[in-house]
Amino acid sequence: MSFISELKSAFQENSNSEMAVAMEKYMRNHFIFFGIKTTERRAIFKTILKQHKEEVSRNSRKIAWDLFVKKQRELHYCAIEILMQTLKKNYIKEDIQLIEKLLITHSWWDSVDTISKFILGEYLLEFPEETTNVIERFSNSDNMWLNRSALLFQLGYKQKTNAEILFSECIKHSDSSAFFIQKAIGWALREYGKTNPELVKTFVNQTNLKPLSKKEALKNLH
Repeated sequence: MSFISELKSAFQENSNSEMAVAMEKYMRNHFIFFGIKTTERRAIFKTILKQHKEEVSRNSRKIAWDLFVKKQRELHYCAIEILMQTLKKNYIKEDIQLIEKLLITHSWWDSVDTISKFILGEYLLEFPEETTNVIERFSNSDNMWLNRSALLFQLGYKQKTNAEILFSECIKHSDSSAFFIQKAIGWALREYGKTNPELVKTFVNQTNLKPLSKKEALKNLH
């Protein structure tokens, strides 16, 4: 049995319809769930991955994509985790095409935020020369989730954060009425504020941000 077939079968066997309803409700019914909690899902995933290690490492991009286009949200999470494990320090330049497809497929905050930080962010650390073009393209897109990823890709960069890009993205989207953009601006600034609090406070005080963005940015900054 292939990795995907075995994983799907194991998830089916461990599905919980009551939990699935609650999870689907939490995600505004955008997705179908098996109803498996994160800890249990990861344990099942780890066991099956160990049995198919060679198959997955050889075909990680294709397997991840094949999982990501399936219906159940738990399979999307596994797809992301496969890429996080196998591509770190092993990205190729063309991976940006896969990253973009992942960001605009089955898009919701849970997948987009993880992909932005742990996949797009890592990719651009490996190919810093691609940052300007990629972020400009994502930022100018009509797709809100690509806009959000352009704001969030530096989460966790700390001292490596390019403040010029961060601030310019925040200004560019500061008039957005979209909740997920306003929230992303605040989150990105708050995160960088842990590294450079004074610079973030100065920026927030001198920039006309939406109240939600400002509130989120200054949370924990005194």
